[in-house]
Amino acid sequence: MIYEVRTYTLKPGSVATFEENFAAALPHREKYSKLGAFWHTEIGPLNQVIHVWPYESVEERNSIREEAGKDPNWPPKNDPDMYVSMNSEIFIPAPFMRPLGGDQALGALYEMRSYTYKVGSINKVIDIWADAVPAREEFSPLVAAMHTDTGGLNKWVHIWAYDDLDQRKNVRAEASKTPTWPPPTREFLISQENKIMVPSAFSPMH
Repeated sequence: MIYEVRTYTLKPGSVATFEENFAAALPHREKYSKLGAFWHTEIGPLNQVIHVWPYESVEERNSIREEAGKDPNWPPKNDPDMYVSMNSEIFIPAPFMRPLGGDQALGALYEMRSYTYKVGSINKVIDIWADAVPAREEFSPLVAAMHTDTGGLNKWVHIWAYDDLDQRKNVRAEASKTPTWPPPTREFLISQENKIMVPSAFSPMH
């Protein structure tokens, strides 16, 4: 299994229109494969939409995208001037990650944390996280934990669901009191960033 994460930065004021057009076209796109998740940013880099597509392999991704591209109703009919930038990354899920997608009501807010690690350290990071995640999930669900295979390399992304910002604050404070959290990977870290995201009305993860 792989996940393609497509991040589009839009001009200010364009997100609502983009989501409306995407929702109208989505049933045609889902004839070929299902959407995993769709969010827009609320805190962090603004005016971004993030959509995630699960595939069995890169070959399946390429085949499905080729077929979907022939559909007259896909991609969504958006004004090209709406876009500031577009980015696509292919991620490989950690062995302990549950499948992303499906009808999952996990929270009203999602936090995406992106860490860049030193070259050659990802396998060690995965092992350390595998030991730490079960105790951390006693506080809130892990939505995704995966690393890049194509795009910006040595990138580790983990996504968490919360009811609201207050719950996020409280959960993070309580989790940090436990002996296993955060996972001891700081020696490998190069950089960190995060985004607070809101699921769209049509997102299967909401």
